[in-house]
Amino acid sequence: MKKPSVVIVGTRGYPSFYGGFETAVRHLAPYLVESGWDVTVFGRPGSVELEHPDRDHRVRSPQTRGIQLESLSTLSYGFTSILSTRRARPDVALVMNVANGFWLPLLKSRGIPTLVNVDGIEWERGKWGRVAKSAFKLGAKLTARYADELVVDSLEIARRWRVDFDRQGTYIPYGGETHGSLPTDSGLGKGAYILAVARLVPENSIAEFLKAAELLAKEHMVVLVGKGTAALEMQASALAARETNFIWMGTLRDDARLHSLWQNAGAYFHGHTVGGTNPALVQALASGAPVVARDTPFNREVIGDEGIYVSGSVESIAEQLSALASNAGEQARMRQLASRRTTGAYTWVGVCAAYEIALRALAFRS
Repeated sequence: MKKPSVVIVGTRGYPSFYGGFETAVRHLAPYLVESGWDVTVFGRPGSVELEHPDRDHRVRSPQTRGIQLESLSTLSYGFTSILSTRRARPDVALVMNVANGFWLPLLKSRGIPTLVNVDGIEWERGKWGRVAKSAFKLGAKLTARYADELVVDSLEIARRWRVDFDRQGTYIPYGGETHGSLPTDSGLGKGAYILAVARLVPENSIAEFLKAAELLAKEHMVVLVGKGTAALEMQASALAARETNFIWMGTLRDDARLHSLWQNAGAYFHGHTVGGTNPALVQALASGAPVVARDTPFNREVIGDEGIYVSGSVESIAEQLSALASNAGEQARMRQLASRRTTGAYTWVGVCAAYEIALRALAFRS
């Protein structure tokens, strides 16, 4: 019997460590292969780690060409991978990001059903200019028109799509992994540092966090993980050069080390403001990190009453992070609440199973 086939487009490839979509695909692609699917994940040159020890070699990882400019990369790589998908004629395509809404008619004309993960409210992200925001908004409208089924990773995103585009979506969040006790990172004591893990872009409150970190580093060790815009990377680099208590690690491709950083942090800052369910936040909770987060509907949906919420002011961020980093008792209480929050609701097994159900329904529809 022929295996069902799925092509995944709209990420940087498999395995890749860029962001939430890539995290999901690192779990989903092997799961689908194990469940009897023929899986292809299109990627970008230079973004895929084909020699990574955790790579499942049963997953095909071809790469397509595109324009390596931030304003055009998503559209151009999406276009070339959609053309390749059209030629491959899989039973179903999993499409990530509404920017690819422009190309969905190419798949529909070939009779390839599409399941589209709409991500967050991309046209409200601070890193995009007016033209890019307009393009993402139009891509969302085209996605609403041409996608066969939608995936939303948060209930708030589902509400926005019902109100803004009159479309329903299947709710599938991100998952987290739990671990036994992990060793602390070199030079960092358990509960003795403040951590942030995020792409260095404006909507993740990175500028505010860096200003707060300069104040916090007078008394606490502060660790930042992630890369992003050139301007914010320069600020992070300059702060690391000035303050011995501030460490900027860039991108970490070692999941075990990253999970250790979350598990042993005294306080974890989550500054995302416009996404849905963020995988870094889910993993932070699953690792038992005490969370201080920007007060948004998306973050409250995931954290509930198990975190501390702050405004976007530098003073609020610095004050709450410092208070938590100085209170071992409160850290212990919040660790228990955090890990309990993700049990059941945010597991990768459940997430991957939900994706397979949605993909199978499309691949075998009559």
